[in-house]
Amino acid sequence: MAQLSDRLQRLAPSATLAMSQKSSEMKAQGIDVINMSVGEPDFNTPDHIKQAAKLAIDENYSRYSPVPGYPNLRQAIARKLERENQLRYQPSEILVSNGAKQSVTNTIMALVNPGDEVIIPAPYWVSYPQMAKLAGGTPVIVEAGFEQNFKMTAQQLEAAITPRTRLIILCSPSNPTGSVYSKGELKALADVVLKHDDLFVLADEIYEHINYIGHHESIAQFAGMKERTILVNGVSKAYAMTGWRIGYIAAPEWIVKGCNKLQGQYTSGPCSVSQMAALAAYVESQHCVEEMRQAFERRRDLIVRLAKEIPGLEVNVPEGAFYLFPKCSSFYGKKNAKTGYAVNNSTDFAMYLLEQAHVATVGGDAFGDPDCFRMSYATSDENIVEAMRRISEALAQLQ
Repeated sequence: MAQLSDRLQRLAPSATLAMSQKSSEMKAQGIDVINMSVGEPDFNTPDHIKQAAKLAIDENYSRYSPVPGYPNLRQAIARKLERENQLRYQPSEILVSNGAKQSVTNTIMALVNPGDEVIIPAPYWVSYPQMAKLAGGTPVIVEAGFEQNFKMTAQQLEAAITPRTRLIILCSPSNPTGSVYSKGELKALADVVLKHDDLFVLADEIYEHINYIGHHESIAQFAGMKERTILVNGVSKAYAMTGWRIGYIAAPEWIVKGCNKLQGQYTSGPCSVSQMAALAAYVESQHCVEEMRQAFERRRDLIVRLAKEIPGLEVNVPEGAFYLFPKCSSFYGKKNAKTGYAVNNSTDFAMYLLEQAHVATVGGDAFGDPDCFRMSYATSDENIVEAMRRISEALAQLQ
């Protein structure tokens, strides 16, 4: 019997996309589902960015772009990194890809050999361990749970490193928890990394601008770390441009060249029109970024307040991104007497909320933390209020 390749057999499907798909199917049946499963701003792309894309079409940006992206876009990204992050990169140290997801995959495929270990703090974004497996690497999961605000300590990192460790993946602000590493915490991690040769950090900073505690800190800022860090960022979250598919890496030139070689073989350069839209995003007014950030902060305050009012949920206060990751394990082993639905783990818990409350969330199992579940508050205040009312009502029926 014909079979898919071994590498595909090893991969798990994306739980967030599966939950989003299921909620879409229920909506199609006429059920009023509030979707809090997907990590996507609900704002429209700002008008000046859309105008730049329309102009690009009129100016016939319709041909293949260079594999690493247009030079003027890479130059604009270099200027952004210097202006906002005080990090100096040449355009030759920047590679633009089809979304930050491709940027992460490129990096892992370029650096990780079969048998190499990739340290991933849990909770983690669902795709990190799968990408490491795709490269033949071994994900090494470091548990950083609710009690430590979902952040890996320097001591935990040191304990996880072996002679096979090649890469550490850090996401700050974090998906799925919204936790943000402070400058001091990053410095402690950097000190550990610098003690070990041939060890690199993939710093996923896609939520950089959705930050509620002030200035974003990057691990690349410390002496000796720029040579060891692959920064990943893009336009999707800060500028509400998820569908435009533009991400980038900023890294040592030899890594960029490797990723360029890889990208040249399987996608080539990213969409020409999207790149011109991204150029406008980086060089024109940043007012829209701050407007959206303020809206997310207001929603964060709202959802935290409402979640804390629900008996049985434990809630921390996320410092960035647009996710809440409450602890829900107190409901495990409980049952809805009316429907007979039993909740034994976080996947059951999320499914119960979907079927009983018609709110789509994602179980923490998918993110490496079986005690919690993820809600995206990238939706309207009205949706948040109604979703939390429904969740409260459904959970009250579990005994």
